[in-house]
Amino acid sequence: MNADFVHYHLESGVAVITLDDGKVNALGTKLLAELDAALTRAEGEARAVVLAGRPGRFSAGFDLSVIMGGLDAARDLFRTGGQVMMRLYGCPLPTVAAVTGHALAGGALLVLCCDSRLAAAGAYKIGLNEVAIGLPLPLFAQRLAADRIDRRAFVAATLQATIYNPASAAEVGYVDRVLEVDRDALVTAATARARELTELSAHAYAYTKRRLRERVTEEILATLDSDLDAISGLGG
Repeated sequence: MNADFVHYHLESGVAVITLDDGKVNALGTKLLAELDAALTRAEGEARAVVLAGRPGRFSAGFDLSVIMGGLDAARDLFRTGGQVMMRLYGCPLPTVAAVTGHALAGGALLVLCCDSRLAAAGAYKIGLNEVAIGLPLPLFAQRLAADRIDRRAFVAATLQATIYNPASAAEVGYVDRVLEVDRDALVTAATARARELTELSAHAYAYTKRRLRERVTEEILATLDSDLDAISGLGG
């Protein structure tokens, strides 16, 4: 049986989207397609979105088995991931990340895409580790980081592949708050935060968010293919 990797639950107008592949929530083609479909559903019936992971794991990032399987496969996966992340980043609904555990590389980017970001306290890692494992950091990752990470920490967080614990991740801008709670209580807190955001004007929120983020979104989508082609050329 081909089990779902993304689970969707609508709770009083808040779409709770949970990533859970039973492992590390690697961003492969199946998980990304299911996340995209969940966002479509949320935009049609919800007033806000919570994006959560499984206990101890938010997402380990792009599926390394695909990335190491060949340049064409890696480029296609990064392209799909970039497009889905831009959709999350520009989602007209309020979005709240519930960081339930390790959020590395593409997983950290998913966190950065969300409007509000809550993390559970714990001994886990958050950060962009691409350069440390020999992968160039795509332009879309750089632009997302530049938009959300404290400017003083930007070089360390990107070029130098610094990895943070939840408390230090809050200091540099990956997350807004760290709560001393377990996974379920964190999702409950994130849902409450999402519900608070629905008290704002939906129209004003969507319009303002679009105008705040459209320049970054347009740049990333316009340069996605050429940047990935350039990265592929480095390994050719």
